[in-house]
Amino acid sequence: MLKVGMSNIIELEIPVTSESDSNAKCTNTNKVSYTNADIQYNDFFKRYLYGNRPCIVRGSITENWKSVSEWISDGRPHFSYICQKFGNMKVPVANCDEKYYNVQKKSDIQLSDYLKYWQNYSSKSHSDLPCLYLKDWHFTQDFPEENIYRTPKYFASDWLNEYYSAKTSIRDDYRFVYMGPKGSWTPLHADVFTSFSWSVNVCGRKRWLLFPPGEELCLQDRFGQLIYDATAPELQDEKKYPRYKELCSSEEIIQETGEAIFIPSGWHHQVWNLEDTISINHNWVNGCNIETMWASLKDNLMAVKKEVEDCKDMEGWDEHCQLILQAMFGMNYEEFYSFLTFIGNKRLDSLRENKLILLFGNWQLGRNHILFDLEQLKRVLITFIKDTDTRSLNFFKNLDNQPEQLIKEIEHYFV
Repeated sequence: MLKVGMSNIIELEIPVTSESDSNAKCTNTNKVSYTNADIQYNDFFKRYLYGNRPCIVRGSITENWKSVSEWISDGRPHFSYICQKFGNMKVPVANCDEKYYNVQKKSDIQLSDYLKYWQNYSSKSHSDLPCLYLKDWHFTQDFPEENIYRTPKYFASDWLNEYYSAKTSIRDDYRFVYMGPKGSWTPLHADVFTSFSWSVNVCGRKRWLLFPPGEELCLQDRFGQLIYDATAPELQDEKKYPRYKELCSSEEIIQETGEAIFIPSGWHHQVWNLEDTISINHNWVNGCNIETMWASLKDNLMAVKKEVEDCKDMEGWDEHCQLILQAMFGMNYEEFYSFLTFIGNKRLDSLRENKLILLFGNWQLGRNHILFDLEQLKRVLITFIKDTDTRSLNFFKNLDNQPEQLIKEIEHYFV
């Protein structure tokens, strides 16, 4: 038998069934809900993760977090402590005043220099200095021993970071610290891989502007380019943005200190810091949105193939498209297959050998949850190996019957 602490297990009590069309427009399924941190995992899973619905979680999310006790003083960033402890690190900083293509221009600077700038910027009431925002700092990767937060149980089933944290060939993950002064912001976007995201304010407050899947089409110009700032007056120009008046659903919310926000797959969003703010953010994928990730991967390959269609007769064109896909999307078909098989084999090993699957935050997967993961993974794997683009690639031709064998092993647990 698996011997685990029952309070640390995340489990699904009953089979999950679809409660709504997560892409439905202009319905109450597109409204941001508020829930408390005492909601049962099974209820949160069905209502928000499987239903792809946004929500704010209030309550004891940051209770006992090291970042709250050590990084914050009198409700504001504890600049001297953070600088003394981590000041020698190079961190990625975006200039909120400088647009670079459709994002903000970034550079790496020393954290101690950024913290000095931040205090100076705040003391001068944001007048004559550029607005700089520390974003996407892989803090947990840089300081794995620090344990500055515990992943909330609702977000613990995280295939993406489970996979990248286990990889030795590259040093990467999708777990971040954000720090920025009042007025720093992030332009309109949807998250990498069409993933979920969660964010918790360690201190400060954020304003979020959310758009359900499909609404972003109304925020594109006549060339299909997404607007940089969803509040820009130029959206009213019908010649530039012919579909803006069709926009029928958006949500604006304020996230307070200590609250967690869940952003579902495909929801475009824009974010502002209303005060000096520090937050913990993850991008993540699991059994609820793995099909969405697969669909997004296919769509991005289609866009790549269309872009380089005039080179279609070149030798190795399919493989070349995969290289471009990797650069643009962050993953190609071979990497996606590696991702699926890693998750599948890890869960099969757990069932075969009664081995624990320990997740971020010291949470453990229950058996029903493991079976759900395998069922969702199997569905994607079946469509993946039947896909004509998959079958044209050299890596797949050399797999023999490995994918079919994995599917067969999964099906053994559903007889």
